[in-house]
Amino acid sequence: MRTRYWLGMAVLGLAGRAMAQDCAAPVNACAAPRAGSLRLIAGARPAAVVVDASADPAVRSAAQGLAGDLARVAGGPAAEVRTTLPASGELVLIGAIGRSPLIDRLVRAGRVSTASVAGRWEAYRQVVVDRPFPGIARALVILGADRRGAVFGTYDLSERIGVSPWAWWADVPVRRQADLSITAGTRVDAPGVRYRGLFINDEEPAFGSWARSHFGGVNAKAYAHVFDLILRLKGNYLWPAMWGKSIAADDPASMALADAKGLVLGTSHHEPMTRAQAEWHRDGDDGVTGGAWDYTTNATNLRAFWRGGIARMMSKGDDRGYEQLVTVGMRGDGDEPMSRDTATGLLERIVTDQRRIIADVTRRPAERTPQLWALYKEVQDYYDAGLKVPGDVTLLFSDDNWGQIRRLPTRDLDRPGGFGVYYHFDYVGGPRSYKWLANTQVEKTWQQMDLAWQSGARAIWIANVGDLKPMEYPIDFFLRMAWNPQAMTPAALAAYPRQWAGRLFGPAQAEAIGALATDYARLAASHKPELVDADSFALGPVGPALDGGAFGAIVAAWQALADRAATVRTRLASDQQDAFAELIGHPVAAMANLYDLYYAVAWNRRLAALDDPRANVFADRAEAAFRRDKALTQAYHRLAGGKWDGMMLQTHFGYTSWNDPKTDIMPRVTRVATTGHPTGSAPVTFTAATTPAPGNYALVEATAMWRSVAAHGLGWRAIPHLGRSRGALVALPQGRPATTPADGIRADYAMTLARPGDATLRLTMVPTLDVRGGAGGRIGVSVDGGPVRTLTMKLVVDAPDWTRAVTDNAFPLEARIGRLAAGPHAVSLWRIDDNMVVQRLLLYTGTLPPGTDQGPAT
Repeated sequence: MRTRYWLGMAVLGLAGRAMAQDCAAPVNACAAPRAGSLRLIAGARPAAVVVDASADPAVRSAAQGLAGDLARVAGGPAAEVRTTLPASGELVLIGAIGRSPLIDRLVRAGRVSTASVAGRWEAYRQVVVDRPFPGIARALVILGADRRGAVFGTYDLSERIGVSPWAWWADVPVRRQADLSITAGTRVDAPGVRYRGLFINDEEPAFGSWARSHFGGVNAKAYAHVFDLILRLKGNYLWPAMWGKSIAADDPASMALADAKGLVLGTSHHEPMTRAQAEWHRDGDDGVTGGAWDYTTNATNLRAFWRGGIARMMSKGDDRGYEQLVTVGMRGDGDEPMSRDTATGLLERIVTDQRRIIADVTRRPAERTPQLWALYKEVQDYYDAGLKVPGDVTLLFSDDNWGQIRRLPTRDLDRPGGFGVYYHFDYVGGPRSYKWLANTQVEKTWQQMDLAWQSGARAIWIANVGDLKPMEYPIDFFLRMAWNPQAMTPAALAAYPRQWAGRLFGPAQAEAIGALATDYARLAASHKPELVDADSFALGPVGPALDGGAFGAIVAAWQALADRAATVRTRLASDQQDAFAELIGHPVAAMANLYDLYYAVAWNRRLAALDDPRANVFADRAEAAFRRDKALTQAYHRLAGGKWDGMMLQTHFGYTSWNDPKTDIMPRVTRVATTGHPTGSAPVTFTAATTPAPGNYALVEATAMWRSVAAHGLGWRAIPHLGRSRGALVALPQGRPATTPADGIRADYAMTLARPGDATLRLTMVPTLDVRGGAGGRIGVSVDGGPVRTLTMKLVVDAPDWTRAVTDNAFPLEARIGRLAAGPHAVSLWRIDDNMVVQRLLLYTGTLPPGTDQGPAT
């Protein structure tokens, strides 16, 4: 295999990295000053950054971050944030309404408006004000409706001047500019989703080893960078690492630091009352009593344990406590299901008792403390069975751990606590744990989270991101969409990869790098790497020359992607090499190598079974790929001077069950004796890939409809790249009730059969679940104006069909059509239920060759 990885190689080209600057947009960064603009950096000297002496610590922290960012852009040392006005010049003033005497003074004077900001959760206004104070020519005023509004307005400015939220986490360089202005005008922004966060989970061996090596533990020093990233991406919420860890008990400074920066802490779906599960099993003499995690037999100890958690939350000393979102409810010990005979009445009593503790310890009504109840796995079944939940508690629905949301609101739609979604980019569990590299398409995330938004799940969006570091691309998308879900239209989704790449690497290579990210995710999502083995794809026939079959085709696709990445790498500047390797280069090279290894193992076993000595060539190739994998990991750990050493320790070879092996295991290969063999050690050659004549079938991409007929504001829309091939069809807007074929919402296709016969129409679906809890999702099909046949997809989590669907990232639905003549046929798809996503249509007669539905369209 020719996969190339370029760490440490000489730079062969440069790329311009200037961010595209819209100098006509209000409050935007522009290199050249314009009328009314504020000189943010002049002659490499940044403007002063001012906050009131009484400002909230979170506002002061963000102001210090901005001052440092300005210094990085200007190329000098960071200036101290001022708490008094300078005598002259221009400045940036940051504060929250009602908490900043300087800003309140401008508001009273009518110089700054609080309209569209005051009273809105985390809203902010950025406005350039002429002569705001005596001697001050101009000020950029960033006023927040609350402390986080001011923080987000500040970090928004940091990104506009060219400091990426990923500057630390992905080593994205900052372009120096000696002169930089902020255009005149005003901007207002506010989030769509109330709580937007990440869950550091399954963090051993990678994140945990890295943190211990670089910071002495998963402590405040490590978390400072996590907090900073979330806030710079306009997130506000974190479930901290919990494999044997407690953010509050392991390093109390972590909890205080989160609050000081303005970040809301929580605990995961199965850790109630701010207590990490690990705490239940440790420190028995320090107020944690332990024993059975069973409320029917150990309620007194559990209540004492939970009371300690709420008391710790209130230990700040200001009667308000640390800002946290309290998880209520209960699962089994260690995130296991509770016993089968657990009654909804018991769970209701547990939450009632927990809320009594909350009210007692906080000395205010329980509804004044934000709470969530995670309807994860079997807890959702209790909710479906009529579990009663207090109206102020947010109900957090979940996906199936593989990217398909299980349930969305159908009742109590006006409950004050609202609804949320817990989503996964990482998972430990069946059918196979996936923790190594990012393998979720942003298109899939968009389709599911847009469905959640349109269905009213708007209070909490939180994603399980594993070790965080390999998940940069989906994290960025998830939090940006959570900030403004309505702005993430299909057009914005299509533009996102290029814009993401442009923010990180500049406009010159944005299109190429965005395409690499898109194609990587499409290939990776088609079969998660932990599920790949020597039997994952079919090989072609054995002859004097070998036919790679479907397996060879996907290996070739990965190789082509690796070659493209190598070409783009040569066009980037030296200070962009680490970032490119972390975000694109390593994932592409490592995945291409994994596929090449298993492809070689597949051929080795096939040929060895035939006593063909060419098996030995593939044994050597597989072992070389296994060594190459170790070299790639070591190269990653040397990036940025060893900054990420340990972050790629997750195993990914040698699965024998759902769980990851403790060490990577080289798959078994067999060597064939060549002495006296009639073919000796003949070289390995492959036949050229050929596309079989369609014969008895017609295959089209769902995005290739020739007409879409809309009605009642609903219509089918092509979403490029969603699924395993060129894209998929989604009916938009999502979140709408069922329709019937009589409503006429359809997509039309022209398909031609070369042979007559009894025909079947197969739809290849993107897996989804019935989020309304009904009898499955329905879609209609018809051929040549004939009757509409209803197809139903009812995937039950952990059942065989569901396992097949998440393994293949596809699921087939078939309708028997009857006898069709050779020639052209009109095929139609009819919208019935929401959340039915179509990848391909296959019309065939007779028997299909294996893998036909994965082949090229006809």
